Amino acid sequence: MDLTDEQLWARYGRNGQGALGDRMGVRILEASPQRVVGSMPVEGNTQPYGLLHGGASCVLAESLGSAGAGLHAGEGRMAMGIELNATHHRPATEGTVTGVATPVHLGRTLATYAIEITDEAGRLVCTARLTCMLRDA
Repeated sequence: MDLTDEQLWARYGRNGQGALGDRMGVRILEASPQRVVGSMPVEGNTQPYGLLHGGASCVLAESLGSAGAGLHAGEGRMAMGIELNATHHRPATEGTVTGVATPVHLGRTLATYAIEITDEAGRLVCTARLTCMLRDA
């Protein structure tokens, strides 16, 4: 089920993610159960050495994968992340990173998404995999 921007914001918050995503500048650009695309600024999400914080990449990955899983689950159901792993391939020090979440498995009780996060030059910054449990709300 594809949602309009208005429906997505009503379901997931002002920027599509709620308080944490809002604070970190996460923006959902496209959302359906088959593909979720979002971005996040590097500035404000760095560790002490000025590099994108690995935890920030995980927030972006989980935000995108959870949105896809929630859309797959449908009305009256919710998605809860139960496992996240991430590999950080290269640093990002400026600009915006973009994540793309695509399903690996879409079942009745579990949904798993692969998320690739790239920098503005299209270089792979992080790959992640998120598994969500799907439950009645």
